[in-house]
Amino acid sequence: MAKSYFKQAYFILLFIVSRSIWIAGKLKPWRTNHSASLPSELFSLDLATRLRVDSNAIKMSSSDFGNMVKTIPSAVLLPTHITDIIDLVKFSYNSSSPFTIAARGHGHSLRGQAMASNGVVVDMTSLNKFSDGNGIRVLRNSSLGFYADVGGEQLWIDVLKATLEHGLAPVSWTDYLYLTVGGTLSNAGVSGQTFLHGPQISNVHELDVVTGKGEFLTCSKHLNPELFYAVLGGLGQFGIITRARIVLDKAPKRVKWVRMLYQDFSSFTKDQERLISNKGLDYVEGSLIMHQSSSNSWRSSFFSNNDQSEIASLLSKHGILYCLEVVKYYDDSSINTVDQELQLLLKQLNFNPGFVFKKDVSFIDFLNRVRAGELYLQSQGQWDVPHPWLNLFVPKSRIMDFHAGVFINIIRAQNKSTGPILVYPTSRKKWDSRMSAVTPDEDTFYCVGLLHSGGFDDWEVLDAQNKEIFEFCDESEIMIKQYLPHYNTKEDWMNHFGEKWKSFQDNKFKYDPKMILAPGQRIFR
Repeated sequence: MAKSYFKQAYFILLFIVSRSIWIAGKLKPWRTNHSASLPSELFSLDLATRLRVDSNAIKMSSSDFGNMVKTIPSAVLLPTHITDIIDLVKFSYNSSSPFTIAARGHGHSLRGQAMASNGVVVDMTSLNKFSDGNGIRVLRNSSLGFYADVGGEQLWIDVLKATLEHGLAPVSWTDYLYLTVGGTLSNAGVSGQTFLHGPQISNVHELDVVTGKGEFLTCSKHLNPELFYAVLGGLGQFGIITRARIVLDKAPKRVKWVRMLYQDFSSFTKDQERLISNKGLDYVEGSLIMHQSSSNSWRSSFFSNNDQSEIASLLSKHGILYCLEVVKYYDDSSINTVDQELQLLLKQLNFNPGFVFKKDVSFIDFLNRVRAGELYLQSQGQWDVPHPWLNLFVPKSRIMDFHAGVFINIIRAQNKSTGPILVYPTSRKKWDSRMSAVTPDEDTFYCVGLLHSGGFDDWEVLDAQNKEIFEFCDESEIMIKQYLPHYNTKEDWMNHFGEKWKSFQDNKFKYDPKMILAPGQRIFR
């Protein structure tokens, strides 16, 4: 018994010693080659026990959903409280050798935007494991009505489930719900509801933010408004979002979900624009169907086998089809009128007769429609592959030119694309120009998503096609804006932000003057 105890104690001691070194009478985490670039004083702080430098943590934070960029951090912070994040940023800011810091949510960025070469990646989801995070709280007051105070680390799917328990829900969504609140608010957060409610950044009352100086500030339209508007759509450049106060409304119980097919792009776009102007629907999106892209995709398995056969027959005649997807919410109070209201709306449209397909599903099943496709691809080993996605905002006035030059003469002609292709309009009136996010300078613009999936040995071919699309738009003077942007030069970033560049740069100097935050965006180099 004693021998067994001695042997166990010996191996525990051996493990501890092998992972640590004795410096100045204190036991400290072992400094690896990765962490050697960080100031040694960092490992004297209390948060040092939450710093990971092991190969597993480093590997996890060195890649993202895009699977095209590898960037090695020096350490990964697993915060147990927001003060860990504050202390880390404040230490870097006050250090004689500041290091970069990137907040990582669910790692769904495409080109290393949540990475920090030789810096520290903050795994925001670590806050979920501890009660000291902000979590999700549904509240109400007389001026705002119902709202949710939500930790920046929370996934939207969890926000949905928590608010539905109160019969409530946020009004604006992304197509995929396994993204963090802080992540989407740092970009914009768009989907088929954007025409009606605006992007997710237009549905926020208040934020808590850790700036690049390590200051913890609450901001809103009335309190620190400059920071509030800068952070929303600010690509993580001005602060790390640790809490957001989200607009809530009464949640519907079910949805009428309809897809219609078109063979003519002009009719397809005119109908979409008519629908977002009438605002009788709760969701409007469109997509392309070509021989290389299935009518069903990982975004949702909507069509039955018989439906797919009919669609394939129509596709063989025309080579390309356009799918208009609409949704109308309903509950017990509108269950007897929703079909009639929907029918009146669809009566105005010019889709191919006989090619209308309907479903009736729960509200949560509709919003979480991508999850089943994700799980299937994971089971087939096809989810964690390179994703050279390209997301663009295209002015309405040039969407026909974009269709001819990009959809027909590049994508269909080259026959390389292997994922969904989205195209749907939204209204600029629902975006606040004071926010950092940028859109084309037209009242209506189209969201275009080329959601490619490639192999580890051939994704560059798809990326080369993306570059060809950029070249066509430049030569044709189509004033596109990138959504989830990636640029290689400061001049490109200046062109991207346009008249907002000066305020964007001024805010960077004000809130993150040592260029500590979100280095993976590669804006200020």
